Amino acid sequence: MLEEAEEIGRRARRARLRLGMTQADLAARLGKTQGWVSKMERGHIELDRVGLLNMLASELHVHPNDLIGRPYNSSPAENQWQVAAASIVRELRRYDLVPVFDGMPRPASQLWQETTRLHRLRDAAANVAILEVLPDLIREARALAEVSTGRECEEAFSIYAVCCKFAHTAAHALGHPELIAMSCERASWAAQQSGDPVMPAVADWMRVWDMWATADWTDSLSLADKALASVQQEHDQGDPLAVRAWGSIQLRAAVSAARGGRRAEAEDRIAHAKAAAERLKGYAGPPVYDRHSLTFSAGNVQIHAISVALEMGEQRKALRIDQRTSPDLIEPLPNSRKGHHHMDLARAWLWDGNRDKALRELETAERLAPQLIRNHPLARSTLRSIVYAERATTREKLRRMSDRFHLDE
Repeated sequence: MLEEAEEIGRRARRARLRLGMTQADLAARLGKTQGWVSKMERGHIELDRVGLLNMLASELHVHPNDLIGRPYNSSPAENQWQVAAASIVRELRRYDLVPVFDGMPRPASQLWQETTRLHRLRDAAANVAILEVLPDLIREARALAEVSTGRECEEAFSIYAVCCKFAHTAAHALGHPELIAMSCERASWAAQQSGDPVMPAVADWMRVWDMWATADWTDSLSLADKALASVQQEHDQGDPLAVRAWGSIQLRAAVSAARGGRRAEAEDRIAHAKAAAERLKGYAGPPVYDRHSLTFSAGNVQIHAISVALEMGEQRKALRIDQRTSPDLIEPLPNSRKGHHHMDLARAWLWDGNRDKALRELETAERLAPQLIRNHPLARSTLRSIVYAERATTREKLRRMSDRFHLDE
């Protein structure tokens, strides 16, 4: 794993030289020193914030995955997800052609039942299993849209859009840029035909995420505000699906603001999301199925507040937020979110100088969501930092002991 950091540095150096850019030029664009760039290219500095990684990739005009080498090398069995991903890409490419489907597709009510399985897999961060389910479901939803009319047709497009969202999330977790881009585009296309007033905002929520890859923080905030405006009326009327989407978009905007160095705005967005969570908590109507698959709650707001603090380099603030957060808020969250949360806490403890607590948090994260954590660049960066620090400490202890034993004499 220590060689992985060196390889990331070599990739950055090759990309910089390909552009004819000096280390000093790159440093100026990143707001760093030439010495920082030199150390990063030699693998001596970890890219331990997504915002920093994305900004570096943007300045070098490469995709972040090209720098960190995702998808990561693994066994043939673990690489089989790419077969399913290719099948999904094929289905999404032929979105405007007559679907190839034998027999009659099931009604929308039954296809919605199929998405509940995807929800469970998403909550468990079982991204490989999600990709394996999706090709057939995407094909059937598209077939239903082709043969139906009216509300049934709109529901078919809603299911298609939600399937694209699941593909988008899994592709981000596993590192498949083509599927990320295509699933986002197709979600927007289907959302416009779904008859669902919230679905286009959900598609924009996906696009905000994609803008992070190119460090377009201002554009991502503008898109978030566009999405918020599109559901504002339903939000003001208290529609729980609109409130959930509105709050989720505010959280995504908070991260965008933090990565863009807009501290006050990031905190304002977190406050808006908190208000939305309180509003949902006070909802007294009939149960509402989360058809858009947006994990939004007071607990999710808290763990985003921690992420935002880390993006701004404030690990002690992140740890204080965690100490003030009731475990009762975190426990109901799906393992996918809890795994990410503990990964963030591992970074916070590492930056605060406590490697033992950092490792414990990372172990908890891996236990909760192994696929997510083992494939996440920040988790790998955190583990590399712990391993390197432990080796350096051991070397220093051995050097001192050797001196006491006079081994060099």
